[in-house]
Order: sequence, then structure tokens, then C-alpha cells
Amino acid sequence: MNKSLKNIAVHNDIFEKLRRYYLLAFLAIAITIIFSQLLIQDHINDQTNDSRVINIAGRQRMLSQKLVKEILLLKEVSAPIQKTEISTNLNKTFSLWIESHKNLLNGNSQLSLPIEKNLEILAMFDAMDPVFNTIKTAINDIIIKSKTSDRDISLEIQTVLENEPFFLNKMNAIVFAYDNISYEKIKTLKFLETFLLIVSLIILGLEILFLFRPISIRIRSVIKELINANQEATEKANELNEMYISKEESLQELKELNYAIDNTALFASTNSEGHAMYMSKKFQTLLDLSPMNISGPAEELLTIDEGQRIYLKELIKTRKKITTEEIEITTSKNKKLWLQISLIPLSRISLKQKALILCTDITQRKENEITLERISKEKYEEEILLQQTISSKIIEAQEEERKRIAKDIHDGIGQMLTALKFNIEGINPNKPETFTKKIDDLKDLSKELIQGVRMATFNLTPPELTDHGIASALQTLTQKLALLTGKSILFENTSEFQGRFDSLVEINLYRITQEAVNNAIKYAHSNFIFLKINHSETILSISIEDDGKGFDLKEISQRNSKGMGLVFMEERIKYIDGRLFINSEKGQGTKITINAPIA
Repeated sequence: MNKSLKNIAVHNDIFEKLRRYYLLAFLAIAITIIFSQLLIQDHINDQTNDSRVINIAGRQRMLSQKLVKEILLLKEVSAPIQKTEISTNLNKTFSLWIESHKNLLNGNSQLSLPIEKNLEILAMFDAMDPVFNTIKTAINDIIIKSKTSDRDISLEIQTVLENEPFFLNKMNAIVFAYDNISYEKIKTLKFLETFLLIVSLIILGLEILFLFRPISIRIRSVIKELINANQEATEKANELNEMYISKEESLQELKELNYAIDNTALFASTNSEGHAMYMSKKFQTLLDLSPMNISGPAEELLTIDEGQRIYLKELIKTRKKITTEEIEITTSKNKKLWLQISLIPLSRISLKQKALILCTDITQRKENEITLERISKEKYEEEILLQQTISSKIIEAQEEERKRIAKDIHDGIGQMLTALKFNIEGINPNKPETFTKKIDDLKDLSKELIQGVRMATFNLTPPELTDHGIASALQTLTQKLALLTGKSILFENTSEFQGRFDSLVEINLYRITQEAVNNAIKYAHSNFIFLKINHSETILSISIEDDGKGFDLKEISQRNSKGMGLVFMEERIKYIDGRLFINSEKGQGTKITINAPIA
């Protein structure tokens, strides 16, 4: 099983790396393609602008020729109607010619003409400006004079005809300059496109060599493993068929278990809106609710206090992870209780329940804490006296422990060593018929002696505690005690804690836990003991829960008759700056929680 999980983890790591490389390679191709497209689009825009500029510049040559034609026609015609028509056309052509010249220099967003920034072309326009202005002035005079039929325009026409060839030459040079600039842009784009194509081909080649080939090899390997997994799945399917035979029995046991939980645990379930869907009978009794009233928002069922309701509502809404809180509530009969609430999210889509609320009634513990806080300075001497009593009990217990160890060594290991000595002295090589039996007896005694020594050293200081830490030591403790006592003693490391503490902290945690388990076995007559380890960033929590006869904490506190085990546990937890919580009721079992700070 571990090997399969390890293989799955290795495959996941490999595929994760390949996926990252694959994404990076395709990202590189995508970047080159996007960059290429941006260049192409930018060039297309430039080409569009350039073609528009070249078109307008070429049209200027045509407009200049058209102006010459129209002013010559204007001179030749004498009919007023024709002269008016030619004058109108001349005016339009002249306006368009002037506007086009301005647009070529200053740009026009409506015509997609950019502002001219090329120094060479600007210089050519500057050289042409005197001719342009001369022609512009002459044509303008012609248009003004043409409005009266008796004005002579020969001089202006002569001026236009003399300057028009020079204007055409300059415009031709400007058009060719525009064309050369556009051609250079095309050459640059062609070079960049070729370069990007080569880069893309190189990236594709590297992908084929370092991605597709390893992936194909890995896929073949995975397919082979899937075939093997399919065979294993078939075998397990056969096992499942056998398991279905006991389905009815399991369902019946589950019903009985549900009945037991319903009458012993405080829990409720909610839907996605935070409304209660179910509540155990014990929880209903604690909250003074009837089965008919189990509906509506869970916070309204738990308390009648508005502030508490708001806090509970926020707590239930944020159900992304398991959350544990200690909250004071007020029941419908105005009874105040303290609950330790654990909110567990349920992520299965098929379930209507979206959260499970598990509670523990800690009212008694909170009352005890409040009572302890109210202790006045007048009880100082009583506490000193109690401390002296505790110290004397600790000394007595230490002496008892020493006596027990001496008795174990004397009665167990000592007697076995004596028997070993007598057996060795009784070996007679001259008597073959008893020699073999003596050797076998010595072997058995040696094994018993080794086991006795191991048990004695384990009771003193378990090697797992020194070598591997508190979690491993407690797991070994439960296994050995379960084997020796025949009780159901279970261990669970829910948060997979493997951290280490100072040796004094670890031995105290071990002794407190050992004492709690031994008390559950010896005095509570428990058949089931559950030892659980959990931790956060700052606290290690060890809980020991049993189904024994339990006891009344109030009665013990009032009588001031705590047993030696509880005294030792409280003194040890103070020594490591931890906290000890004991919840017990007669006939309801006991739960002991040990909290130790993580440095």
C-alpha cells in the first residue's frame, strides 16, 4: 500500500514538472505568435496609413493638373453659365488641394492620416512651400477676378503654369520618399517574421525532444500500471461482492450505533443556508427543545441572545475547515450554558447536510474556572497547606514506586536469575540424557529474563520516548497495554504530530497519559479507551476518553479527596506549564484532555 502511494506521489511530481515545462513552452510559442501578430497588425495599420498618405500625395499631383486645366478653361469660355460652372469646380478643386496639403503635414484622424514626423519629408515640404504658396496666391486671385467678367487673369495663369511643373516634381519626390519608407518597413517586418519563425521552430523542436518524447514514454509506463491496477481492481471487486453479503448485518449495526450516538452525543446538522436539518435527542433535551421545534436557523435554536446568535451565524457561514470554539449560550428557558462547539464541513455534493455541529457541555468546567478566579487571598494559607500535603503524597508515591520496582526486580528478574544460576550449576556434560534438557531450560529462562528486563525498563523510561518522541511512545504504550490487558485501547494521531519537546516535558506528558490510561483500566473498569493526539501551531492536545463508570468531580472537590493519580497528573501538568481538563459523569465515562504549549 505504501509503495503504491509512493509511486502515485512520484508520478504526480513527474507529471506536475512536465505540465509546468509544457505550459512554459507553449507560453513561449504563444508570446512569439502574439508578438508576431502585434507586429503584423501594427505594420498593417502603418501600411494603411502609408497607402492613404501615398494616395493623398499622388492626388495632389492630379489636383494641381486639374487646377491648371480648369483655369485654362475659365480663360477660354465666355458664356456666363459655363464660366460660373467652371469657377465653382475650380473653387472646389482648389479647396481640396489646399486641405490635402495641410492634412499631409498636420494629419487627419477622419482620413486616417498621421502627423508627418519624418525630417526628410518635412524638409521637402519646406522646399516646396514657396512654389505652393505662389500657386495658391495666383489661383486665389483668379477665383476672385473670375467673379467679374472684365478682369484679366492672364498674368495669374502664367504664374501657375510656370510654377506647376516644379510643384509636380517636388510632389513626385515626396511620393517616392513615402514609398521608400513603406518599403523599408516591409523589409524590417519580413526580417522579424523570419526570426520569430525560427524561434518558434526551435521551441517546437525542444518540445518534441524534451516534452513529447518523455511524455510518450511515461504514458506507456502508466498504461502498463493501469492494466495491473485493473487486474487488482477486478480482484478487489470480487472481495466487494463478498462484503455485500454482510450488508444487512452492517446496516443493523449502524442503526444500533446511530441510536447510541443519538442518545449520548450533542450534535446537529445544517444545510447550505445554515438551517438545522437534524438534532440529537440529548441535544434537544439540553436546549429545552421539542422535536416539533427543530427547524429554522441553527443559531436561533442554540440561543435566544441576539449577540450570541450573530456570532454563531458568522461561525456557521465560514465552514471551509473544521473549527472549534467555546461559546456561552442562553437556552429558550433562559438557562445559561457553555458549549465547546466543533463545526465540521461536509464537502460531498450528494449530501443535503453541509455542516455538522458537534458539542460538548463544558458548563461545569467553566463554572469551576469562574470559581477558581474568585478565590481570595484569604485562602492562601490553605493552598500552602494543600501543597505541603501534595508534596508529602508525592514523596510517598515515589517511595511506593521504588518499592514496586524493587519488588518487580526481586520477584521477577531476581528469581529468574537464581533459577538460571541453579540450572547452569546443574549441567553435567557426563550425563547426555539431561544435558540437552538443561540447555533448553536455560534458553527459556533467558527469554523470560530478557522479557522481564525489557518490561521493567519500559515501565521506567520507554526507549520510543527517547528515540522518537511522545507520539510514537504513546502509540507503543496503547499497543502493549491492549496486548497485556485484553482491553480495546485505540490510538489515533489525527494531525500526524511528530514533533519533539524537551526531555522533561516529554516524560511528564508520557507519565500523565500513562496515569490516565491506567486509571481507566484499574478504577473505571473501562472496556474501551480512545487515546487521541491533535495539535495546532501553538498547542499539543492529548485526550483520553473511556466508557467506564466515571465519577462526580464536584463531590471529589467538596470532599477534598482526590486520588494520588489525579494529584500527580495536576502537579506534572503545572510543571510543564500546561493545562489539564477532566470531564466525567457517573455512568457516562471520563474524558481527560492534556494541553501543552509548543515552543
